Amino acid sequence: MTKLKCIIVLILSIPLLQGCGAYSFSGISISPETKTFQVNFFQNQSPRIFPGADQTFTNQLQDLILNQTNLSLTNSGGDIVYEGEIVQDYVSPNTATSDNTAAQNRLTIAVNMRFYDAKDSKQDMEQRFSFFFDYPASSSENTIRDEAMQVIFERITQDIFNATLAKW
Repeated sequence: MTKLKCIIVLILSIPLLQGCGAYSFSGISISPETKTFQVNFFQNQSPRIFPGADQTFTNQLQDLILNQTNLSLTNSGGDIVYEGEIVQDYVSPNTATSDNTAAQNRLTIAVNMRFYDAKDSKQDMEQRFSFFFDYPASSSENTIRDEAMQVIFERITQDIFNATLAKW
């Protein structure tokens, strides 16, 4: 009798799952017709320009989408397109000591992203993403910059992915 109940529940569940549209169990919501993506170069337009930051960000976004989807990367005519620019890159004191000097600094980077979906223009969006990295004021920004960019860009690219493809 319990086998029969399990079969009935399974049969009734199938139409419910099929009615959910373009959903995958990985949480990624991509139309089945979408096969390619394109990431245009995210040029650094912030007042402070560090060589290579723009290429590093562009590559990290491409790698994340390649690793978490089955989409193919293309240089032009992508079904979905990412473009934008790095708009902020600054350091500010984060915490102070008792003698009013910085104990910790914060590097903040912001990216303006535009997303276009050739298969469904209702999904098009423009949004600004930012994240930060705190480090001791006794450390030079030059000594922590590579690690900081890795942490910041990892978070921003994941936020972009979640906003555009995972719909979180």
